[in-house]
Amino acid sequence: MLLTQTLLETFLSTRKESETICAPLEIEDYVVQPIEDVSPPKWHLGHTTWFFEEFLLKPYLKDYKVYDEDFSFVFNSYYETVGKRVIRSDRGNLSRPSVQKVYAYRNYVTNAIKILLDKNSDENLLQLLEIGIHHEKQHQELLLTDIKYILGNNPLLPAYSDSIKEHREESHQQDWIAIDAGIYEIGHDLDTFCFDNELGRHKVYLHTYEISNKLITNKEYLEFVNAGGYTSFEFWHAEGWDWVCKNQISSPLYWHLIDGDWSSYTLEGLQKINPNTPVSHLSYFEAFAFAQWRGCRLPTEFEWEVAQQYFPWGDRWEWTESAYLPYPGYQKEEGALGEYNGKFMVSQKVLRGGSFATPSNHTRLTYRNFFYPHLRWQYTGLRLAK
Repeated sequence: MLLTQTLLETFLSTRKESETICAPLEIEDYVVQPIEDVSPPKWHLGHTTWFFEEFLLKPYLKDYKVYDEDFSFVFNSYYETVGKRVIRSDRGNLSRPSVQKVYAYRNYVTNAIKILLDKNSDENLLQLLEIGIHHEKQHQELLLTDIKYILGNNPLLPAYSDSIKEHREESHQQDWIAIDAGIYEIGHDLDTFCFDNELGRHKVYLHTYEISNKLITNKEYLEFVNAGGYTSFEFWHAEGWDWVCKNQISSPLYWHLIDGDWSSYTLEGLQKINPNTPVSHLSYFEAFAFAQWRGCRLPTEFEWEVAQQYFPWGDRWEWTESAYLPYPGYQKEEGALGEYNGKFMVSQKVLRGGSFATPSNHTRLTYRNFFYPHLRWQYTGLRLAK
């Protein structure tokens, strides 16, 4: 009963936090979708609600009445086994249902979950509830970064809030951490929540390496920009160079050169770049090219996990040199939840750590984030290894 109550409290606070994130928005902001990778805030609010309805209420709450039969089609994201859905690039066309109706849907489902937990404390149900909570936390991170992209592509560059600080300097001195060659264990092994892609725990052999205890700063990255890093093919993968040329990339996302000085769009609006904060909004292509320019490389995700005890992390998602692949013995869940991670294990790179936008009590040292190499709307940065 204590576990049920704790999960209920976490569930309710998580639901509230999603709505708190949206509180500074104007009603017009809720529907905008500038690119396929960015979903409208209204869709995030609906999708996270649909998840609880689809995977908990429909199978576990007797006589549950679905709020709206069309909402599965509207708010299903990528679950092929659940049914048809609006294609991702069309989410911004959903002027209906209204924002007001989506909030009513959230209240309806949240109240139904409270009723469900009052009647049922089945272990499988509680496990699904915990997954649903962390699923919504994942979307809170996406929600905040999507809002930044939406507002950051508005010609007026409006501020989301003047009381939110996304920048933090690392005050410690830069140093190289030496790790001896040897066999190390990787993966989640605690009796706490994790996603299935963090399992199973296994051994890897690592050669001797060094890893920086600090993230690369804006000042360091600006040196790469000024040295012609974006015009020198020698530092780039062929695919990365094609991406630079095709998209005319010459700086990190949100950087603006104004009258000879660099500024960046932040959630507080346009700000002068702080040279001492970690650089962010880089693609893997850019992180790799910078490392090549410095005569270093990116760490593998295993090198990062072994060394993480020696440096602070969580301010920026950190690109690694590792492809997103299953661990030995990996098994997908049966049914629709088996689509959560496994089917994305191709053509993507692993990121480790967390970011300014990551909700509390969500990330951990074994957490494996993953994105395609060209994506950079998240708070993505890098640390060097050699």
